Amino acid sequence: MSVDFRKLKSFVKIVDTGSVSRAASLLRTAQPALSQQIAALEAHFKHKLLIRSNVGITPTEAGLILYRHAQLMLKQIEQAQVDIDQAAKSVAGRVSIGLATYSSSSALSLPILKEMKARHPHIVVHINDSFGQILSELIMTGKMDMALIYAAAPIKGVTLQPLFREEMFLVSPPGIQLPGDSNAPLPLSALQDIPLLLPSKAHLLRRLIDALARARATPDVVSEIESVPALSAAVLDGLGSTILPASVVTETAIFSGAQVRALTKPVIDATVSLCVADHLPLSEPAIAARSVLLDVVGKLMSSHHPGIRPA
Repeated sequence: MSVDFRKLKSFVKIVDTGSVSRAASLLRTAQPALSQQIAALEAHFKHKLLIRSNVGITPTEAGLILYRHAQLMLKQIEQAQVDIDQAAKSVAGRVSIGLATYSSSSALSLPILKEMKARHPHIVVHINDSFGQILSELIMTGKMDMALIYAAAPIKGVTLQPLFREEMFLVSPPGIQLPGDSNAPLPLSALQDIPLLLPSKAHLLRRLIDALARARATPDVVSEIESVPALSAAVLDGLGSTILPASVVTETAIFSGAQVRALTKPVIDATVSLCVADHLPLSEPAIAARSVLLDVVGKLMSSHHPGIRPA
């Protein structure tokens, strides 16, 4: 028989109350179960621990010794639980998160930072949503902990968790005249006559647009812009339209006033996945950040943003 903390807790409660029945009530345990626990303790220590009389239950000399030790042990295990809980609440360190440019994930940077500050104030969060870097390669080499990227097919060296699919919309300068009803989706063939501001051909979004539009129109790309602030300034200044997820426009102030039209025939959409290395373990700060990131994405999904649906 091993002495466990449950038996010691029962023993201390019986001594404190002077009654098996009162202790059973407080512990919400059946009296026979408590009696069996005391019998097991007495068998283990080979000493009688309690004296039962008409006025109640009192400890023997051996029982008093066990009582003092049991109180100390129970306080220590209670403090251990407090320390463990506190440690879980105060994870410290650094975590790096990549967010795919021109995707809805770029609109998640502020919610992620705010939630990380609230839950894990001692973790330093590094956000990377810059162009010119392949995020999956940074994950694979351990230079970054995790990223939200455009990807659905397997990539060597990383694990992908598809999170959502996002539909692309035409984002145009305010006041510009576009074909058809302003509330109706715009067929992809209508892009033939619209000057476009797009990322370079190295970007997945550009490759998607080129592949789908080629059969219906020849996109008139007047500038290749790999800066979201520069892109928004160019669109609002009337230099052309761009193609983005709706949430990038609605969740950031830099596109305020721009027209947003759905595209159809066909729809342009892409899968956003959480990317982590398949051969490197996540650090404790990274595990905490992944939980926050998935919660933030869940809130994005539940808020029913236009063009976003489960993967």
